[in-house]
Amino acid sequence: MEHAKSGPSSWPEMADVVPVPQDDGPSPVVPIAYRDDFREVMDYFRALYFAGERTPRALRLTAEAIELNPGNYTVWHFRRLILEALDSDLLEEMDFVEKIAQCNPKNYQIWHHKRWLAEKLGPGVANKEHEFTMKILAVDAKNYHAWSHRQWVLQALGGWESELQYCNQLLEEDVFNNSAWNQRYLVITRSPLLGGLTAVRDSEVDYTIEAIVANPQNESPWRYLKGLYKGENNLLVADERISDVCLKVLKNDWSCVFALSLLLDLLRLGLQPSDELKDTLEPTRNFDPEMADADLATAVCCILQKCDPLRVNYWSWYKTTLSSQIS
Repeated sequence: MEHAKSGPSSWPEMADVVPVPQDDGPSPVVPIAYRDDFREVMDYFRALYFAGERTPRALRLTAEAIELNPGNYTVWHFRRLILEALDSDLLEEMDFVEKIAQCNPKNYQIWHHKRWLAEKLGPGVANKEHEFTMKILAVDAKNYHAWSHRQWVLQALGGWESELQYCNQLLEEDVFNNSAWNQRYLVITRSPLLGGLTAVRDSEVDYTIEAIVANPQNESPWRYLKGLYKGENNLLVADERISDVCLKVLKNDWSCVFALSLLLDLLRLGLQPSDELKDTLEPTRNFDPEMADADLATAVCCILQKCDPLRVNYWSWYKTTLSSQIS
């Protein structure tokens, strides 16, 4: 038979401590019905906190308080002060916080504490941190806290060596994982090992186009493709692979919003459409009298107004910005 965990009032080392009850004022309107064990721990915590005590018993008490409420920022902050004052083993503390994090993977205070520890411990813990975030992301691939921490570790402590391969793995498992696409972009633009975006652009375009052709309704690779030419619109227009993938997708589905949207951007940036591209969209002109004599960019806008009703007002505005010289 399991016995209930004893509270701090029964700890020998706490015998001289006078608990400090929470002061809600003389007439609290809606007093919170705290559990007895929570109330006891926090009353003792306040006593040591107000006294500014940095001792092993205070450290033990913070662990109890965190177990009861992992989101208490004040307790975590006090724990850090104690750890520093005692010159505690921070690797042991990392084990402690990871156990808490596995049960509370979306707790801001836990991830903040973890970053503080990693900063103190330095580059030597980079790989361990990456292993931990991989465990969290295996359960929830969209956990913002885990991704944010992973990106911080990469840029502050390192561990870039296998990050692109990790992105490959995640996208093989789920090509719709927009977080993995976002991480991939971080890697190719920030990793000191790959030589920068210019060095990998060509192979990344091929990789992305393959993903687009396999799943044209997946928005992430379309956005990623544009990102590969960020700030270099002339190269975006000049790379025939970009207009070719739009054509390839639109041949099978002329209503693909992502292909139409990218094509519209290309036309506005000066792309001279091929006859094949014009012919692919020609049948759609019959759907709207306004499109009969319109230039191709305006015609694409009209198609988007029909195929993307959620943003119909945006496409209507976009159409007013088009130059009549685009053809």
